[in-house]
Amino acid sequence: MTTTEIAPVGAAAPEHVPYRPPRAVRYGATAGLLVLLIAFPLMFPNPTVTSIGVFTMIYLVAAIGWNIFSGFSGYISIGHAAYYGLGQYTVALITIHAHLAAGWGLFGLLPAAGLVCALASIPIGFLLLRVRKHTFIVLTIAVMFIFQLLAFNLTALTNGSGGLTMPFPTWTGDFFNMPFYYVGLLCAVVAGGVAWWVRRSKYGLGLFAIRDDEERARGLGIKVTRTKLIAYAASAFFVGIAGGLYAPFVGSVYPQFGFDPTFDLAVAVLVFVGGIGTLSGPVLGALVLIPLQQYFYLQFGNANLYLIAYGVLFILILRLLPGGIVPGVTKAWRGRLVARARARQELAGAGGTGQEGTGPPGGTGPPGGTGPPGGTGPPGGTGPPGGTGQKDSGPKDTRPGAGQKDRA
Repeated sequence: MTTTEIAPVGAAAPEHVPYRPPRAVRYGATAGLLVLLIAFPLMFPNPTVTSIGVFTMIYLVAAIGWNIFSGFSGYISIGHAAYYGLGQYTVALITIHAHLAAGWGLFGLLPAAGLVCALASIPIGFLLLRVRKHTFIVLTIAVMFIFQLLAFNLTALTNGSGGLTMPFPTWTGDFFNMPFYYVGLLCAVVAGGVAWWVRRSKYGLGLFAIRDDEERARGLGIKVTRTKLIAYAASAFFVGIAGGLYAPFVGSVYPQFGFDPTFDLAVAVLVFVGGIGTLSGPVLGALVLIPLQQYFYLQFGNANLYLIAYGVLFILILRLLPGGIVPGVTKAWRGRLVARARARQELAGAGGTGQEGTGPPGGTGPPGGTGPPGGTGPPGGTGPPGGTGQKDSGPKDTRPGAGQKDRA
């Protein structure tokens, strides 16, 4: 929706008020943000800072992918860590068994990680998407823990709790984090492009219809199961890519860290704080909260105080902006535009009345125009103010403010 009708009570509705900034502003802001993200590791080459940037890109890809399904369809998933861990194990197992050398070649495995996760999500989604709301949330959590238990117990494949160790890249110094950062940024741009297309497509309209009223969407002819399943697979694809990028960055994969329930909570918090179901919400949430989370961890990690600080920040944001930062700011901006449009409309109406009014009838009648219309009053008075008398049947009052007095 780009425009909306505003109909204030007791007044005519202003003309169409834009629901979002003009296209030039939106595209310019997007381009500016992209330039800043590209220049970030060049301006701040410190390894500690760029490592925070890598984690931010990983969570940004995962948040955009999660929002494609949960934000657009309304099905809240707290089990996408299953695909995050599956992506990690996919990259690690291929690297180890194919004896691949560490370096740029490992990034070529990211599409394979996403594809494996998307294929695995189809039968899982076919079963889970038969239920809704709280039942769906509980089942997604159960799937995540099933994957974690499989990783612990399939020791011949995953090495169990001992985990898998990957070859470490030979990059050193300030350059070590650069490849991971820019590959993560590229993946985030691709994920954002897919989310933008879904949002503006006919398929996306079907997802929003499901989110608003699934039964009515089904009655309108939307293939509900297929629509949800495609979104679920696309979401798993990008979350798997995020996991595939995380594995070579840290150099190891463990069941408790790959299939981590706190990952699901973190991604959901990012999207909810930024604005669920929006394009810019996951981006804003990831770019704001992940650096803060990493900073709190570095400052207060030993005593786990970073969790308290992170939780307080989350509560404050949702308390002040229940719908998220992007919807809250958009609502305030739109309310200001509506108020300005209404004020302009009132001024225009007031100006039009002052120009068209005939003024008081020669000063012979009391204020308010009590003389009969049509020029039947005493000489010099043609009728009540406001144009009820004939337009040329008497002298006009040209005193300043006469029209305003008449309306009073």
